[in-house]
Amino acid sequence: MHSPKHETFDLTAHTNTDPKGVVRAVDHYTVRPWGLYMARPAPGRAQFHYLESWLLPSLGIRATVFHFNPGHERDQDFYLDVGEYIPGPTSWRSQDYYLDLILRTGSDVQITDVDELCAAVGQGLLSPERGERAIRTAVATVEALARHDYDLHRWLTDHGMVLTWREA
Repeated sequence: MHSPKHETFDLTAHTNTDPKGVVRAVDHYTVRPWGLYMARPAPGRAQFHYLESWLLPSLGIRATVFHFNPGHERDQDFYLDVGEYIPGPTSWRSQDYYLDLILRTGSDVQITDVDELCAAVGQGLLSPERGERAIRTAVATVEALARHDYDLHRWLTDHGMVLTWREA
């Protein structure tokens, strides 16, 4: 079992330090009062060549669009990570809480990695309080998406959050 994943989003250097400590160049950051957008290439990844993410601290989620390579496409529109997203003036930090949600717009959402969350709490890698927060966040997100016909943009617009994505 691995420790919670941590990332750093350096707005000044235009870099993203991934959970393994690899520093990657970021093409674009956009800061809004409610979130941070990041767009960057994904060199060396067989499954996808580019990713875009919005970190949404007040909701405890990170919404990502993966631009898959041919033959690696997945039946998903958005990949939502549950975690803690901490804004700062020149950099943001994140801690992943293991749970992920796979959203198919207009259709459904699936919670994954419940086993990882339980193991992490059981092994003391994540506190019971953070584990409970992860579950509450995931359930609240699923409920909100269901109320909005599994449409991420409709739900977030109700919170004053308008997400924009680039074509990559």
